[in-house]
Amino acid sequence: MGFKFVGADKLEKALRDKAKLAAAKQIVRSCGTKLQRGAENNAPVDTGTLKRSITLEIEDDGLTAVVAPHTEYAAYVEYGTRYMTAQPYMRPTYEEVKAEFKSKMEELVR
Repeated sequence: MGFKFVGADKLEKALRDKAKLAAAKQIVRSCGTKLQRGAENNAPVDTGTLKRSITLEIEDDGLTAVVAPHTEYAAYVEYGTRYMTAQPYMRPTYEEVKAEFKSKMEELVR
């Protein structure tokens, strides 16, 4: 008596892909968290409202991280106005985390 697995190679590939998908979701979450914390640390603090308004939302079944401030004046602080110099808090952190995210994803795909 014996048994035969039909499609074992497909199963193995699916399991491997599932593991990579889980790893990709973890990378998205960790980089999203770093972006949120970095933006909070870089945000200028007068009242603390801007800093407290920066949130992280994980979407698309864990494949998208959205980090955004939720105050009306956030863009004015980031980019400045003709009367106020810019105090970038999102962009510098984004550039740092983007490089880390890219390298981790490239490593995962290899």
